Amino acid sequence: MCAAGPLPEPSGAGKEEGSYAAFAALLEDSAEELYESAPCGYLSTLMDGTIAKINNTLLGWIGLEREAVVSRMRFTDLLTVGGKLYHETHFAPLLRMQGEIGGIALEIRRADGTRLPVLVSAAVKYSESGDPLLIRTTVFDAGDRRAYEEELLRARKAADEARRQAEADRARLQDVLAVLQAALLPDTLPPLPGMEAAAHYRTASPDRLGGDFYDLFPLDARRFCFFLGDVCGKGPQAAAVTSLARYTLRAAALHDPDPVSALTTLNRVLLEQYTGGDLRYCTAVFGVLEPDPATGRVAVRLAAGGHPPALVLRADGTADFLPTPGGLLVGVLPDARFTAADTLLGPGDTLLLYTDGLTEARTGQNRTALYGDEALRDFTAGHAGEPPRAVIEALVGLLDGFGDGLDDDAALLALGVPAPGSAIEKQR
Repeated sequence: MCAAGPLPEPSGAGKEEGSYAAFAALLEDSAEELYESAPCGYLSTLMDGTIAKINNTLLGWIGLEREAVVSRMRFTDLLTVGGKLYHETHFAPLLRMQGEIGGIALEIRRADGTRLPVLVSAAVKYSESGDPLLIRTTVFDAGDRRAYEEELLRARKAADEARRQAEADRARLQDVLAVLQAALLPDTLPPLPGMEAAAHYRTASPDRLGGDFYDLFPLDARRFCFFLGDVCGKGPQAAAVTSLARYTLRAAALHDPDPVSALTTLNRVLLEQYTGGDLRYCTAVFGVLEPDPATGRVAVRLAAGGHPPALVLRADGTADFLPTPGGLLVGVLPDARFTAADTLLGPGDTLLLYTDGLTEARTGQNRTALYGDEALRDFTAGHAGEPPRAVIEALVGLLDGFGDGLDDDAALLALGVPAPGSAIEKQR
């Protein structure tokens, strides 16, 4: 309740006097004025829906005179066909049962035939004895809200369509990248007489081309060449270097299969192709296999340029690195020196080559620790004596376990001599 007495004096002039006048005019509004000029529609109906009272606001919305509405029309006469059906089946029964209902979306049919979306609330007025007397209804113009909702719906549909298009574009891009990636790797590994070979390639992201590469091919009737490498960078530029490195090493092997000579040739080609500020380089391991049918052993000669050392898994259950000291990154210095290393694979032994995407995978609860060379040696020692395919399968499981900790591509190549009694050994 407002306290009686004079209105407070305005604290200033100008704007303050205008506010004071508006406040005074507001207090002078009659209840009738507030009803007739309210920003929403009001009407009262008898229990059968006959309109007994309606304000000017609602009359203006529907475009009818008061005399044509009061006592001559029912509330349902103001509604569209669908609104009438909803009123009879839902609105009216709920109102009778609950005594009030609020926020129901309906449509009013105007005199000119257009439709006005509205939100309707209604309450039953009861007599002192509890008998229903009339229904008081409030109608809010929901045209702006409907337009806003329709705009939201259009925006949502547009966003959904854009998302579907983006997903389709990404799928097409991944298909193209997969084809391009496959073109940088051998379709299949050739059969090795008296040996077994297995490989695996894992991209860190299907949305970009990787920079790892490997290959295995016959040099002549008794020798095979192999290599595995990792180009600096990702994407189309790295793919171009990958293609250049792969075919350069293949061509170099035909000219001179010595591993040091092959890496030296690749180093020279990269320096000639990429000069100035566009320096491109890679790490690589190149080697030659020479099986001895008489002994069942395989002589291995390899050289590495800045690449992680190969692992030799022995049939006796041990695993250790094959050091290749002094190997510099390929494509950085014109006088890079590479050093060869030799080993002998006997029955049950496997030579494993890998890229640093494997050893630099992030592990631990916070994904801050690197997997590391020693962990890899210990892991592979648990699979020493197994055939190359089994070793690769175990490493694939290891890569799967890294999850989002695998930030870089990983390439694996395993070359082994079958153990006595194995299926491949029996075929010899």
